[in-house]
Amino acid sequence: MITKDGYKIILYTGLLEILLLAASYLTSSVFLWILTGIIGVLFIFHFFFFRDPERQMPAGDAFIISPADGTIIKIDEIDEPLYLKEKVQRVAIFMSVFNAHINRNPVEGTVEFLEHKNGQFLAAFADKALDVNERTEIGVNTKYGKIFFVQIAGLIARRIVCRLQPGENIQKGERFGMIKYSSRVDVFLPLSAKINVSVKDKVRAGETIIGEFKS
Repeated sequence: MITKDGYKIILYTGLLEILLLAASYLTSSVFLWILTGIIGVLFIFHFFFFRDPERQMPAGDAFIISPADGTIIKIDEIDEPLYLKEKVQRVAIFMSVFNAHINRNPVEGTVEFLEHKNGQFLAAFADKALDVNERTEIGVNTKYGKIFFVQIAGLIARRIVCRLQPGENIQKGERFGMIKYSSRVDVFLPLSAKINVSVKDKVRAGETIIGEFKS
């Protein structure tokens, strides 16, 4: 399945490919044939990039599910001053251009904090990316406690899609948006939560258990 967020890009690259094919055929230009090949590769790649696979969410109310496909690049403890307002555990997930980029709710609860911030486009794996890059910050209150997660744009990523609304009740595992091209999602958990992943682990949105609330 292809996410609707990719429809326009696929359509536009497809139309551009048709025009370039026609121009290349009429002019026999080597440059246009090379450009046609490049756009053709991009057209095919977008079907891969905007894929939206179904996922089987594990049972368990206290589980915290990965919001993104990718690789765990950082697990540490830092101060979170915006929503949790205390020292927390952070799990940072880096998404390469080869990962599915659909984001899913890591928990069930109520959206209490939602803010989009414009910013820079440093490489998503850079330490400063959380503080200076364009991002969307989300705070959710669950029956086990609060959780905070951030969609972070990267060097190539230039558009964050987030369909959540303040006050909305969300279900764990449901799709809520995406970040177009390589990017990152950081998840902030209470110190009391158990972390179930390690640095360099591969995770899948809506499927991998990255942590667990202690009841």
